[in-house]
Amino acid sequence: MRTLYYNHPDFQRHDTGAGHPERAARLKAIDQALAQAEFAGLIRVAPPMGTEQQVQLIHPAAHIQHLRAALPTNGTRHLSADTVLSPDSLTAAFRAVGAVCDAVDRVMGNTADNAFCAVRPPGHHAEPMQAMGFCLFNNIAIAAEHARQHYHLQRIAIVDFDVHHGNGTQAAFYHQPQVLYASSHEMPHYPGTGDPSETGAGNMINVPLTAGDTGVEFRAKYQSQILPALEHFKPQLLLVSAGFDAHSDDPLSGIRLIEDDYRWVTLALKNIAERHCQGRLVSVLEGGYNLKALGECVTAHVGVLMGIKV
Repeated sequence: MRTLYYNHPDFQRHDTGAGHPERAARLKAIDQALAQAEFAGLIRVAPPMGTEQQVQLIHPAAHIQHLRAALPTNGTRHLSADTVLSPDSLTAAFRAVGAVCDAVDRVMGNTADNAFCAVRPPGHHAEPMQAMGFCLFNNIAIAAEHARQHYHLQRIAIVDFDVHHGNGTQAAFYHQPQVLYASSHEMPHYPGTGDPSETGAGNMINVPLTAGDTGVEFRAKYQSQILPALEHFKPQLLLVSAGFDAHSDDPLSGIRLIEDDYRWVTLALKNIAERHCQGRLVSVLEGGYNLKALGECVTAHVGVLMGIKV
C-alpha cells in the first residue's frame, strides 16, 4: 500500500505550556515510533501551509480574525481553561489544514492509497465559530468539505474513535446529509454532546461507551452500529478522526482499549474503504496523551494502513 505520513516541525511550535496534556512531545513520540525499520516504506510528506480559503470552508473569516487578535507576542494565552494560544499556534494550525487537504488531494488523485496526518493542534472539538477542547481549526471537517467541493463527492464518511465526542465535526455537518459522521466516545464525558438522539439529517451516528468498557464492548458496538451504517452509506471517501485516548493507560479516558483494538478498528475501516471507495482513506490525529501508549497505538494503526504486520 502507498501510505503517506504527514509531519512537520511547525506542529511542535504550538506551545500549550507546562503540564498541558496536548503537548509537542506527542508528535516526537509518534515520529520515534514510526522511525522503526518496519515503516521504511512510509511515504513521508512535508505538508504545505494551509490557506485562509481552506479554513473558511468551515470557519468564517471572523473566527480566524478572532484567533489572530488573541495571539500573544510571547508566552501563552488561554482562550478557555483548556485551549491555549502561543505566538506560533496559528502557524501550526494552518500547516495542519494544509496537511489534511494535501492528503485528500493525493488520495483522490490516486498518487497514494491512504494517509496518516500527525498534526497538532487537533481539531474535532472546534466548532465553526468556537475554538475549544485543545482545538483551533477543525482539520477533519475542513478535509471533508475540501473533498466535497473540489471533487464533487456525494458521500463522505467521517469515523471518530477519539474518547471524546467530536462536537465541532457534528456541528459542521449536522444538516449536511452528504457527510456521514459516526462517533464512538465515552459518556458522560467532555464535551457533553454525542447522545444517540443527536441524529442530524439522519447522518449522525453517535455510539456512547461507558467508563470501564473494554475492546469487547467497543468492537461489538462497531459491528452492530457503525460498520453497518458505513456499509449502507457506501462512502466515496473515508476520513478518520484518529484519537488514541480511549486507551486503558490514557490519563483522560475511562475506556480500556488496547493497541489491538485500534488495529482491529483500523482494519475494519480499511476494508470498508476498499469495498466502497477504492481504498481512499485519510486518517487525522486527534487525542492520545500517554506517550508510550500513543506511539504503540499509532504503529498499530499505520501498520494496518500500510498492510504490514507490526
